[in-house]
Amino acid sequence: MNTLTVVALLHYFLFAVLVQSAPVSSPSDPPPAFREAAERAKTLVEKILRDIPAVHAAAVNTEGLTLDPSAQTTNLQMMVTSLGIPTAPVLKPLSEHFTLDVCVSRMSAGSRLYQGLLGVLSKRLSGLSDLRTSLRDLLTHIHKMQEVAQLGGGGVADQSLSPDLASHLHGNYEVQVAVHLTLTQLRSFCHDLIRSLRAIATYRPRAAGRH
Repeated sequence: MNTLTVVALLHYFLFAVLVQSAPVSSPSDPPPAFREAAERAKTLVEKILRDIPAVHAAAVNTEGLTLDPSAQTTNLQMMVTSLGIPTAPVLKPLSEHFTLDVCVSRMSAGSRLYQGLLGVLSKRLSGLSDLRTSLRDLLTHIHKMQEVAQLGGGGVADQSLSPDLASHLHGNYEVQVAVHLTLTQLRSFCHDLIRSLRAIATYRPRAAGRH
């Protein structure tokens, strides 16, 4: 084998290695516009978290219904079921199995859920419309994230089951409990959203072909 052939083969193998190890663009490797939308979403979620205590204080006046986690009782947890209040989709750390697509889809489903619940409760109690508006704007940012990163639906079904809640609001006590539980769950979901949005901002998936 002459020198030219050896050099040619070396160039060929070196090129193959470089191609294999180069980052590959994919829906899991989002563009800068995705991270910008995620940052705007995070800022809005932080605003929602700041607003929840004031909204709760203005809307909920039944004794014993506070945002203090230690004040939550078994009876209140039972009311979640009896009132038909669904829980938001679980948000997990990004991984090979919990993909960016699934994560953002669950963000969207959870935000739609609480927007729907607050919509039902707004018909029975004032002071919830600003939170609904913030959730609507949050959904706009989440949908932008899905659009620019070309994400699909993630296989998440629509979580908006608010009609079940409406049929269980027989009196003022049920309304008060429903508002309290919805705001409590929304606060927990927002904390999960913050963690997920922060993770997205620094997430760098392994490129296809790397081992």
